[in-house]
Amino acid sequence: MVLIVLIAIGALILFGPNLWVSYVLKKYNRNPESNFPGTGGELARHLLDRFDLQSVKVVVTKAGDHYNPRDRSVALTQDKYDGKTLAAIVIAAHECGHAIQHARGETFFHLRQWLAQSASTAQIVGSAMLAVSPLFGALTLSPHVGLFSFAGAFLILGYGVLVQLITLPVEIDASFNKALPLLVSGYLSEAQIQPSRQILTAAALTYVAGTLFQLLNFWRWLVIFRR
Repeated sequence: MVLIVLIAIGALILFGPNLWVSYVLKKYNRNPESNFPGTGGELARHLLDRFDLQSVKVVVTKAGDHYNPRDRSVALTQDKYDGKTLAAIVIAAHECGHAIQHARGETFFHLRQWLAQSASTAQIVGSAMLAVSPLFGALTLSPHVGLFSFAGAFLILGYGVLVQLITLPVEIDASFNKALPLLVSGYLSEAQIQPSRQILTAAALTYVAGTLFQLLNFWRWLVIFRR
């Protein structure tokens, strides 16, 4: 019964915010804004040049809006790249915020990148530990086999929680300490500031939901492990 409740809560946490985010982005990605002289792609290029980040490219992607630190590029979907909507402008500024974090060598950004890159290794090591733990216990008769199994499970599930916990402040910083102050400094009208906050809040909520879902998933595993 407890597991059923946890699964239901997890589904609500995972899908509820995503539906709201989809609604908000569609709402502000329909009609071009009359006061925007350029597209999202052009604004991204302008902001990057403003911060002397000429080496960072602005490209079109089908994989969702993101900043790629490996090839140093701000990647925008076609509608954001070519669009003059409020959503296009705000999302472009947010992704440029990540490029600024990278250029400044901000600790949480680089920690997030290192954790994300090592996550697959953690999964492999954790799976191997779980696979060999019964054999390890049979051969050594060690009373600490449970801890060995727990460590393996943590690398599989707990590592994802850690990545999400570090990702959340990185995303919030890119939105509210980087993108929004830049946009308010002369790129938005007074009437567009509050909707821009709503777009950034909606985007941040997906990471909040992701973090909560990972925590819930880890908690569910702990319930099973204790049995």
